Amino acid sequence: MRIKKIPVLWGCFLLWNLYISSSHAVYPGIKARITQQALDYGVEVGMKVLEQIMKEKTISDITGSESLEFLKIDYVNYNFSNIKVNALSFPNTSLALVPGVGLKVLTNHGTANISNHWEVKSPLFYDTGESDLYLSGIYFTGIILLTRNEVGHPALKLQDCYAQVSHAHVSFAGGLSVLYNSFAEPMEKPILRNLNEMLCPMITNEVEAFNVNLSALEVLIKIDNYTLLDCSLVSSPEISEHYLDLNLKGVFYPLENLADPTFSPVPFVLPDRRDSMLYIGISEYFFRSASFAHFIAGAFGATLSTKEISHYFVQNSQGFGNFLSRIAEIYILSQPFMLEFMATEPPTIHLEPNNFTLDIPASIIMLTQTENSTVEPIVSMDFVASTSVGLAILGQKLICSLSLNRFRLSLPESNRSDIKVLRFENILSSILHFGVLPLANTRLQQGFPLPNPYNISFINSDIEVLEDFLLISTDLRHETFSKQQPSFHNWGGLNLINGPWRETPTP
Repeated sequence: MRIKKIPVLWGCFLLWNLYISSSHAVYPGIKARITQQALDYGVEVGMKVLEQIMKEKTISDITGSESLEFLKIDYVNYNFSNIKVNALSFPNTSLALVPGVGLKVLTNHGTANISNHWEVKSPLFYDTGESDLYLSGIYFTGIILLTRNEVGHPALKLQDCYAQVSHAHVSFAGGLSVLYNSFAEPMEKPILRNLNEMLCPMITNEVEAFNVNLSALEVLIKIDNYTLLDCSLVSSPEISEHYLDLNLKGVFYPLENLADPTFSPVPFVLPDRRDSMLYIGISEYFFRSASFAHFIAGAFGATLSTKEISHYFVQNSQGFGNFLSRIAEIYILSQPFMLEFMATEPPTIHLEPNNFTLDIPASIIMLTQTENSTVEPIVSMDFVASTSVGLAILGQKLICSLSLNRFRLSLPESNRSDIKVLRFENILSSILHFGVLPLANTRLQQGFPLPNPYNISFINSDIEVLEDFLLISTDLRHETFSKQQPSFHNWGGLNLINGPWRETPTP
């Protein structure tokens, strides 16, 4: 009997462990998938950006001592200052996905032209002047490991670095330049040796400086006066044979409360596609959390005055709407009137193939102001407005708009036969259609930010509504001039080499 109990106990133990591990799994609200096309385009853009950055970069002075055996000089102290990169070219550069590891960087046949001011001292002489250094056969390879830090920022680490410059040619000007140029070839050997020893440490330092910049990115983004959006990574980037996937938390919080919603995200899988550079999956959880956070923060409310109601009717009423307008004038607009609209629960999100709907449970209170300036309610009604959600991408934001499908009133039993209720039912539907929804759409025009890197805009974009998530397929285009603000979803206006990133000054 005891022997039979052992497998049962082990089975219960395994099931418990499976339950615990599944209950602690963290699923993303947003997935961003980068394809090889995007990496290839990134290399093309990155080389241009790197060239521009290096031309503008201030390079520290190089000081040292070297023996010149061919001149029988034991040592020469040298100092290279005012170092400037005049030209830089890496015609054969690639980024390749290494599944489960990172990105392999490879460049060869690179060239560089560097000018500087030089100064040499020895026991026998002192001289100064200018020189040009031409480097060719620049080769570099390394693996970039992609991880996340403890607060969800992306982090990079360089592994297996190997860098070499095959050829160097130096040309001197000023001082005893004629003499130096005649001995330039043997002087190039120590230059190459020192340079090759410096390259990997220099590149590693730049990667570490880049990590400092990454750790300063905003992952909590203020969306409006009510909510924040958390775009931190929930796991390290996932690298497969064809993709690089970023899993972002993608959850909204009220400004005053950063507690997670009472519901949890569910896993979703992006389709296996490679035609576009970037795919962004936005889950139903993302929109549910947006709805919940805005509701908790009191964002779903509006008050329309007589003047505003008249304006919407005059601007939008046609046909049957003119008839409603006359009713409104007889029964409502003959005296000061207000309509208070407030959601009673968080709007409900439904994402199904080719169909995005939003059901809004709310209440409407119609108020009138009497001659003695007191405000009296005419009638109070609960309703559910079922709306369709239209989607568009504008800049780097997802823009939503609402259109009314159905309007269902829920009235107290005592009010069902009230003549005022019967008269106002159609009027309220029109007010919702022509007043409240346009007001909501105006607020929605500020949109939801999409993950996009340094000075990149979306082109050839397409949006699909799938089961439980949206799929955005898009290509990318680098913008030379941008006034974007630095954050996780938007990395523009930043100094990418050494030191903290700085916002580009606004002219």
